[in-house]
Amino acid sequence: MRKADIANEVFDKLGISKKESADILEAILNSIKEVLKKGEMVKIAGFGNFVVRQKRARKGRNPKTGEEIGITPRRVVTFRPSQVFKKFVNQ
Repeated sequence: MRKADIANEVFDKLGISKKESADILEAILNSIKEVLKKGEMVKIAGFGNFVVRQKRARKGRNPKTGEEIGITPRRVVTFRPSQVFKKFVNQ
């Protein structure tokens, strides 16, 4: 499912224009991105949590050559589904 498909679902269910649906979806996603950029967690009840984790620097290997390389520290976003969401998916 793409972003356009989600906007069409909002259009179908709420009866607002397609442009308004796309604008609402874009505003929601931008809000989530801004909160995650600050390093804060996003909790959506009944759906799950988006969490920013800090990964430390480490050594890795190039699988083709076996050469050792340094992997820089970075932040990654992880998603943890809620129990309600897990039950829904597994039915």
